[in-house]
Formats: sequence, structure tokens, C-alpha cells
Amino acid sequence: MSSNLASNSKEKAILVGVIHDSLEEHVIHEHLDEMELLADTAGAEVTGRITQRLNKISPAFFVGRGKAEQIINQAKELDVSLVIFDEDLSPAQTKNFQSLGKNIKVIDRSALILDIFQKHAKTKEAKTQVELAQLQYMLPRLTRMWTHLERQMGGVGTRAGAGETQIEVDRRLIGQRIAKLKKELVKIDKERDTQRKGRKDSFSVSLVGYTNAGKSTLMNAITGADVYIRDQLFATLDTTIRSAKIDDEHEFLISDTVGFIRKLPHHLVASFRSTLQEVVESDLILIVMDASSPQITEHYATINSVLKDLGGKDKEKLVVLNKIDSINEEGRIGYLKRTFPDGILISAKEHLRIDVLLDAIRNIINKDYTTADVSFKFEQAKEIADAQQGVTVLDREYTETGVQFKIRGPVKRINQIVGKQ
Repeated sequence: MSSNLASNSKEKAILVGVIHDSLEEHVIHEHLDEMELLADTAGAEVTGRITQRLNKISPAFFVGRGKAEQIINQAKELDVSLVIFDEDLSPAQTKNFQSLGKNIKVIDRSALILDIFQKHAKTKEAKTQVELAQLQYMLPRLTRMWTHLERQMGGVGTRAGAGETQIEVDRRLIGQRIAKLKKELVKIDKERDTQRKGRKDSFSVSLVGYTNAGKSTLMNAITGADVYIRDQLFATLDTTIRSAKIDDEHEFLISDTVGFIRKLPHHLVASFRSTLQEVVESDLILIVMDASSPQITEHYATINSVLKDLGGKDKEKLVVLNKIDSINEEGRIGYLKRTFPDGILISAKEHLRIDVLLDAIRNIINKDYTTADVSFKFEQAKEIADAQQGVTVLDREYTETGVQFKIRGPVKRINQIVGKQ
């Protein structure tokens, strides 16, 4: 399905934005700025933009037929081979555009994002999740343009049976492949659950945020680990988990997962549910945002919307306003403090105010701390050693038969130790 945008010579593209409902023109241009970043990440060179105000969406072309013809003609004049809509086009709309401009690809926002995800998928899990999302997107859009499927999935069962058209064969092949990928993801889900159970005794923090907000840089600043960083949208698709230590009493696990973006294709969110589940299972969510972005409030709304869809709406959260080193605008800091009164202003790149963030995390961990008295007999040597791990020993007293401890630590860990008495 990939449009193979990333080739040696950049494919020229024009972007199409539609002003409808309550959207203002400047907002559409902000959205197209984001689309340009996406197109660049995919390997395309944007040479122009077209916008149109619409009172009613056309079922045939999304825009009116006259505008559709103008878009195709403009693409031909500019020697552009790719038109990208900042809207999701229906299968019929995509097909109608194909009949208007034979050699011009017309794709929508979802197709572009799927292309980027395919390009950046490195692990088996990410590749499986992306392929499933792509095939589910492709299935209702099958036309003769997908003849490459027979070559891709060739072999037994790929030839059309009696009365079966090639499109029907393609549909059958895709259906079989989707079923297989779903089974593989169920297996991956189980493996992830097992891994999560192994970490359940540790306080866990998840970084979420708009793609390119500096989550990986922040993870490196907190943990000292060397996590892959690139100034590009969706540079990483896999969840990275590292351990972090504030002091002898306060340790936690921190995870960074795939970045969010406005109108993330629902097939992708569904396919990446197991990866994103890490967020929902965590004790604390850090919402990381680019403090210098003019779209910060919209980004915040997008992040909360995705969290709500994932079931993480009621989780404990901290708002982290990153990249304060990039702020030049007078009054911006004051605006951020008014808009996000509980937000923590930092620069992960310059390691500015990371201590303030760690103090806030420590305070939240402390809310989940408790003190307990436990006692063990001398013959319980293994349990005695274990009872002093992951907690602070406030007092230790030896008796004739054993040892008594007063310990302080996370509720999860204390309950574990108490259960072994």
C-alpha cells in the first residue's frame, strides 16, 4: 500500500486544506504546516497549497467537481505527482480522483501517516501493527490499481476462481492476511502482559505527547540512557522502558511510546493498542508538550482525546512544558503559566529544571508510600534479605527467634513483603 514516497529524488506534492464547519482559515494553515512536516518525513517535497471554503462536503470529490479539476490541473502544471488532502477521503472520492488524473496520486492524511509508520517500523511488533492498519485501510479502497497484491502475496490460492474477479481475489487475500496478523497481535499482547506483570511492583511513569515534543530527549535527561533521537515525526514506534532513580528511596520505571498527532488514523490506534496499553497501565502519565509551539492548546486537546480513547482519562498526570530554551517571544512564559497553572516548565535538551520535575514525581510516589512493621524467624533468611529490598528500613530489632523491621516504601512492595511473613 505504501506510496514509496522516500526515494532518491523527492516526489513533488501539493497539499489541500478545506475550511468548513467552525474552522478559521488561519487554523487550516496551521494544520497544513503540520501536513508539510508529515510530507517531509515521508520524503515528499511540498511545492504548493490549495484551500477552499466549503458549506457542504461533496460525496464525489469532498470538494466540488470544479475545484477537483482545478487541483488536478494545477498539479499537472507544477509537474506534481502527489496530491495530499488534510482530510480522510472516502474510497469513492479517492477512486473519482484517480479517474480525473491518471498519473497523479491523490491520497489522504491517513494514507500519508500509514506510509510514515511503515517506513519507521523496525521491530516485528511494529511491522505487524502497521501492516494490519494498512490492510484495514486498503480493503474498502480496492480497485485495479492494487494488481501488485497478486505479486506480493503470490502462490497457491492467488488465481481467480470461476466467476471471481481479480478484485475479489485481492479482497480474499487481504482478509486472510488480516486474520493472520490479528492472531499474531494476540500473541504479542500476551507477551506484553507477561512483561508488565514482571514490572508490576515498580512505580511506573509513561511519557505521552505530540510526536516531536522531545519525549526521547526527556527520557535521556531523566535516566542517562541513550535513547534514539531524531528531529522527525514518529522517529520511533516502539515502547522503550528504562529505570530511573531520584534517590535511594525513590526509583521508578519510565516508558516512552509512539507520539500522538491530530487525527491519528483510527486503524493505527486500534493496531497499536497493545503498545499504547503501557500508558494506561502506568501509575503516572507525563504529558510532554513543546512549550514553543503555537498549537500547544490544540496538542493538549489531542493528547487528552487519545488518552480518553485508550481508557487513561482518570490516571494521575503531570503536564510537562518542554523546550523552554526555544522560547523567544516576550510574554510566552506568562501565557503558559496562565494556561497550564500546574505545568512544569523544563528544557530536556539543556537539562533545565529537570530537578523540579523529579521533585514532583517524588511527591506523587510518596502519596503511594506507607510504613509497616514486619517480623521474620531466623530460618527465613531469604525472606529477611528480600524484606530489605526496594524499601527503606527505618528500624531493625533482633529478638530471640528472629528479626523485626519497620519499613517504608511503595504500597505494592510493602504488601508483597507483608504477605511473606
